[in-house]
Amino acid sequence: MADARFYRNAGPFRLGEIAQTVGAEITSNGNEEHVLEDVAPLRSAGPRDLCFFTHPKYRNDFLNSKAGACILDVANAEKFTTVPKNMAILASKDAYRAFGEAVALFYPEADGANANSNDESRLEKTDSNAYIAVDAILEENVNLETGAVIGAGARVGRGTRIGAHTVVGRGVTIGRNCIIAPHVSISHALIGDGVILHTGVRIGQDGFGFAMGPQGHRKIPQVGRVLIQDDVDLGANTCVDRGFLDDTIIGEGSKIDNLVQIAHNVVIGRGCVIAGQTGISGSTKLGAFVVLGGRVGIAGHIELGDGVRIAANSGVPRDIPAGETHAGYPAKPLALWRREAAALTKLVKGRRKD
Repeated sequence: MADARFYRNAGPFRLGEIAQTVGAEITSNGNEEHVLEDVAPLRSAGPRDLCFFTHPKYRNDFLNSKAGACILDVANAEKFTTVPKNMAILASKDAYRAFGEAVALFYPEADGANANSNDESRLEKTDSNAYIAVDAILEENVNLETGAVIGAGARVGRGTRIGAHTVVGRGVTIGRNCIIAPHVSISHALIGDGVILHTGVRIGQDGFGFAMGPQGHRKIPQVGRVLIQDDVDLGANTCVDRGFLDDTIIGEGSKIDNLVQIAHNVVIGRGCVIAGQTGISGSTKLGAFVVLGGRVGIAGHIELGDGVRIAANSGVPRDIPAGETHAGYPAKPLALWRREAAALTKLVKGRRKD
């Protein structure tokens, strides 16, 4: 269930009403009067939840899901002759787009232009020309610089400094002894103690999710959060997108350089080090103490095990087991990359002699 601090659920809805709204057909276990209360990922969905299935990597999650209903592409709906017990199947020409419509039905405020808006709440101006919502909670010794804005229901812990013109959105929680630099924006996030956010950091904006098609690209509402654990350091102009359904998570003690993009649903383990201009695509998981060099690109829906190291300028398209070091584009084990580079150099030198 989406966090009520950030999202209001407009449900419940009947299965038949959902099917009509998203343009899907109930093909099995269908009862139009069955009531669904929320949207959820395959793994955590229950009998009153709606989920979707498109990516083959999550086939086992689908087969073991306890969801009350699931949206599938027509081809998948026809392929699965056996589906989980008590799961209604909604077949759609485009399951991802249809599920996006369903999320917008349950959470209309998360859709489109409303996605990052704060409630219209009364702000009180402080002596330092900062603005605090009347129901925000600030512990002792919080320092607000000129133009800082603390939104409705937000909480800021003892000893934290909020820089000039930084905006802390509705419901956001920031821990104790944090340093939030000027011109930072934070929404849909829970932040631990001792966190440092440098100038221009953006946390909690929409994940980059679109159902693409010739009729236009339908933005998929994002109803997850960002969870930043204790002692994380985020460099200037780094962006951390909030999750789609699950949370985007940055583990304790991780250090992230300037200009890094962390997409929705990414999970970064504790003690990771990520250099500048790196991009991590959605739903990728990094274990503990992973090191990524500058300008590394990580594909989506893959896993890097504990202690993995990736050389600068590498592209990672697949899972990497714990403890390995990879380099190159596409990335491969370091020893293999070195042999290939040496062989190529030798080949080029040989041709020059010819």
